Amino acid sequence: MFWAGHFGPLSDRERLAGMAVQAGVYRGVPAAERVAERRARLLEATLAVWADPTVSTTMTRICAEAGLSERYFYESFRNLDEALTAVLDAIAAEIDERATAAADAAGDDPAGRVLASVRAFVELLVEDPRKGQVAIIEAGAMPALRHRRTELLHHFAQRATEETRILWGERRGSDHEDEIGGILFIGGMAELITRWLSGTLDATPDEIVDAASRSFLGFYR
Repeated sequence: MFWAGHFGPLSDRERLAGMAVQAGVYRGVPAAERVAERRARLLEATLAVWADPTVSTTMTRICAEAGLSERYFYESFRNLDEALTAVLDAIAAEIDERATAAADAAGDDPAGRVLASVRAFVELLVEDPRKGQVAIIEAGAMPALRHRRTELLHHFAQRATEETRILWGERRGSDHEDEIGGILFIGGMAELITRWLSGTLDATPDEIVDAASRSFLGFYR
């Protein structure tokens, strides 16, 4: 009997393997885990391609970088913009998590919390400059992502305002004044990091941390 390229009756092992594939399990790995692994590979590939100024950021190039077919790209993303937005959101979440964790670990001293938070952000960019390149520089140059980038900057401005409540509690300044300060601080940080990562500003990471920390404390003290 000829059956799917197999001569003779299927063995018990082969029948079980076929049942496993149909049930969504392949070589002991559930389908959901395989999808998640492919998505992670595509996100890493998107970051790599997007941050490379020598190539165009296309779905085809991303798939080649990930070693996956376009079929698997559409398994995770509807289009290229969705993949880029996912990378942008993931970087923002990582910045948020690392900066918050660093501030909390620093205790109650306002200056210490601010310094630790800013340092965690800068260290992330030093560890992987691609993340700053795409989130702060490249995203602003792409019309489809400008709105999302603006939303994230507003989010971080709000987080800066919230941090002032933790540091100093109720103050004489109004919520509106604090919001203005947050926007000014985050906007200034974005420009500072853009200049630094593009190479038009010669500064050490410590100098960036020191300047940004003094700026934040100067806004709210």
